[in-house]
Amino acid sequence: MAENSMMDKEKYLDEIEDSIRTIGVLTSGGDAPGMNAAIRAVVRRALSRGLKVRGIRRGYHGLLKEEIIDLSARDVSDTIQRGGTILQTARCKSMRTEEGQQKAAAICKKYGIDGLVVIGGDGSFAGAQKLANLGVNTIGVPGTIDLDIACTDYTIGFDTAVNTAMEAIDKVRDTSTSHERCSIIEVMGRDAGYLALWCGIANGAERILMPEEHDFDEQELIEDILENKKRGKKNYIIINAEGIGDSINMAKRIEEATGIETRATILGHMQRGGSPTCKDRVYASIMGAMSVDLLCQGKTNRVVGYKNGQYVDYDIEEALAMKKTISDYQYNIAKSLAI
Repeated sequence: MAENSMMDKEKYLDEIEDSIRTIGVLTSGGDAPGMNAAIRAVVRRALSRGLKVRGIRRGYHGLLKEEIIDLSARDVSDTIQRGGTILQTARCKSMRTEEGQQKAAAICKKYGIDGLVVIGGDGSFAGAQKLANLGVNTIGVPGTIDLDIACTDYTIGFDTAVNTAMEAIDKVRDTSTSHERCSIIEVMGRDAGYLALWCGIANGAERILMPEEHDFDEQELIEDILENKKRGKKNYIIINAEGIGDSINMAKRIEEATGIETRATILGHMQRGGSPTCKDRVYASIMGAMSVDLLCQGKTNRVVGYKNGQYVDYDIEEALAMKKTISDYQYNIAKSLAI
């Protein structure tokens, strides 16, 4: 009986895999280092299982424009070390409409795409959820440098972005020390302060400004800068998240109030580029391969994640409903280390 049960299970799994013959893959929203590793893994994992792969250029925008190409193992050769995304990406307002969603689902059917892997952030997953509700098997893979997806401890691109920013901030501190300046360094993070927090700790910043901090007092900051100067400190580094912004004007106000030369440096989109770190290559590869495996298991409307040292998957609706906040403990540590 046990042998028959095992044979039935193997037959069932074969039938599921047979129902998935062609997998589509796209990158959506902001680009992130490591996306190419995920694309490569989707392609090669699918091909190893005898499936076809179609790449969709420029995200949902390209899907609606039918910018769809076949991908071979050779097409993704020599890409794992490249930043950005070889499939390119774009924002797509049409995917927020019912008409756009139905058109996208119809195009997937037209091109025989049985399963779709969407690499991106929360907005991309919302589009994937709509397609799943219209009968397209979808799996989301978290790709964003902001680390702001609640269901996962890791998002593709964050590790590279934070290392890029850290190295740049080290260089700014060198020149800031030489001139005894105050430096405001603005990192990305419109709605999330994870890049700012990590850089603040890694670079030994005197102050970290994040969107999650609601009690930011500029006058208190000015007083702290003056107090540090009295103690003989040669520089003062402020890490400012994009969500706070106003770095250039803030620098002017601080210089006027303290008499200390103050400069603003906005790192900007350099944080999105560059060759991905080992972590971003490996984690993205595993997540990309896992998305194919989930589709072959008959799963849909799921998001791949990394939680407590394990690769896991969540229902997209559950994932989108989760909220992620900055750890008060980590933030308190950052402040205590800056005294």
